[in-house]
Amino acid sequence: MSAPRRAVALVALLGTLFLLGGAASVSAHSAVRETTPGEGTVLKSAPKQVTMTFTESVGITDDSLRVLSPENRRVNAGDTEHASGRSDSVRVPLDDGLADGTYTVAWRVVSADSHPISGAFTFSIGKPSETTASVSAEPAVNPASGALYDIARYAAYAAVALLIGAATFVLVCRPASAEPLRGLVRAGWWVLVATTAALLLFRGPYERGTGPSTLLDPELVENTLTSRPGWALLARLALLAGAAVFLVRLGRGAAAEKEGPEKEQVRPKPVVLAVGGVLAVGLAGTWAAAEHASAGIQVPLAMTSSMLHLLAMAVWLGGLAALLTTLHRSEALLSAASVARFSRLAFASVAVLVLTGVYQSWRGLGSWDAVFDTSYGRILVVKVCSVVLLLAAAGFSRRWTGRLTEAEQPLRVPVLETVGARAGGSADSGPGASSSSGDAGEATSAAAGDGSDEKPENESEPTSVPGARRGALRRSVLAEVVVGVVVLVITTVLTGTQPGRAEIETAAAEETAAAGQRTASTTLIPFDVGTPGGQGKVQIVLEPGRVGENTVEAVVIGPDGGIATVPEIRLSFTLASQKIGPIDAGLTNKGGYWGTSSLNLPIPGTWTMKVTIRTSDIDQVSESRRVKILR
Repeated sequence: MSAPRRAVALVALLGTLFLLGGAASVSAHSAVRETTPGEGTVLKSAPKQVTMTFTESVGITDDSLRVLSPENRRVNAGDTEHASGRSDSVRVPLDDGLADGTYTVAWRVVSADSHPISGAFTFSIGKPSETTASVSAEPAVNPASGALYDIARYAAYAAVALLIGAATFVLVCRPASAEPLRGLVRAGWWVLVATTAALLLFRGPYERGTGPSTLLDPELVENTLTSRPGWALLARLALLAGAAVFLVRLGRGAAAEKEGPEKEQVRPKPVVLAVGGVLAVGLAGTWAAAEHASAGIQVPLAMTSSMLHLLAMAVWLGGLAALLTTLHRSEALLSAASVARFSRLAFASVAVLVLTGVYQSWRGLGSWDAVFDTSYGRILVVKVCSVVLLLAAAGFSRRWTGRLTEAEQPLRVPVLETVGARAGGSADSGPGASSSSGDAGEATSAAAGDGSDEKPENESEPTSVPGARRGALRRSVLAEVVVGVVVLVITTVLTGTQPGRAEIETAAAEETAAAGQRTASTTLIPFDVGTPGGQGKVQIVLEPGRVGENTVEAVVIGPDGGIATVPEIRLSFTLASQKIGPIDAGLTNKGGYWGTSSLNLPIPGTWTMKVTIRTSDIDQVSESRRVKILR
């Protein structure tokens, strides 16, 4: 396999690690703060509209809120729209003259950081009733569409690292020959173009929760192209077109300037570096504008940090891939000065990764409790441990490579300080934050002298890495790249996970909203005692469903849908986690239903509600359901 193909294979390795690890489920990145009518409420008269307020701004479609009658008939009187110009609040008008009964609201929106979320709640007019409304219990994202979308995201991260990192290596480190890296740069560009186009097509099914068969649905494509994530992807394609022109002109200019025997490349003009920097920053901005940085606190600072973080990752990891590619081309001499420049560049990248990683971790977590109590925090811990492992492996490689260097003793100059030594073993929460890039400097220290661009005395050509040390260096760099890719995979999973700060705030908002709105909890439980006519449902209304005194009403609905009478209904509540219960509700026959007004539930939590329905002297059945009791 050729050198460029080996480096490009890192993209395939990235996808393989993703598939072996499984697609991380995308958590809800926003939550319902308030609904009007409130969940479970019983209204005396029909409302004019349904309004929902979320913890952050959300994107909607005309069909984001669907209100269904007890007969499963849609009662929307118009399209879903943002309420009063607020991006975090949505509403839908309702038909006039709604009949009594229980209505179901099914909703689906897109969080500000581009992740879709969905759910449902009920409210009643007059009194609760049985409902035939069918609300899908499927996840917000179709598994097949979600997996394809995530694979494209992972490949895009790898591609931008190859493109920016390899181009930076050529422009800043100035290897003796850029020819081995042309394939790497082209591969990064083409993969990034392909994955961006794929993300544009998969965005529609991903947001709507539909399968890949709706990939070319005109409505979904149009919705994507008019959304903020779609604009970011279109901007990325435009920047890639500009990058293609830039790279072609750069290649022609380099070919025109290079004459005579192979030597170190000419330092690029400042305008070339400026244009390349603008394109790289623009590409990084297309990620920052559509992910976590675009929502939450301190958005301008967060987006700047996210862009710097991505650029540092790309320069470091893509630069390692470029170094590895150059080392595998035996006909191309690797200048010690070029390696020294990459060592300094990698050290700067590590410093940026440390600073931005610490800030992003603080912004994402918000408190120490979120470190182990949230999915984001636990994944972040795994990432930090992986980075520490990477640094440990790099330290071992430096010692081993150093022994090889000492054994050969080809030069009379001090050992080049490595990135790892300069970084002091610092760990970073950023993708691939490794100080081990400096192994390149140490492995070639005997050839690099003091790391300056000056040639050794009495030498007419740049000092290159000898064969033995070349083999040791490329094995060391290959190991670092592989572990770095693992860290990058974990980072991409982290971008699809709800930040710990948001998860804690979401839970608090949900609890506050539910406590302030819910006035009743309605549970419909099917049962079958195994005898002819012994089937039916029992509807249990628990009011207010909070700690303290509660009223319970239990109504039995027969096989024909009418109210049925039974000899006895028993109801008990158990909170196993606190070893409380069973608490007998003490239901009595109220003439047509069974009830009590003195059920006392002492503490909040998810209780197990067990109901026993006796239909004759010998026939009875018990069913259990879980019910949440609020504070």
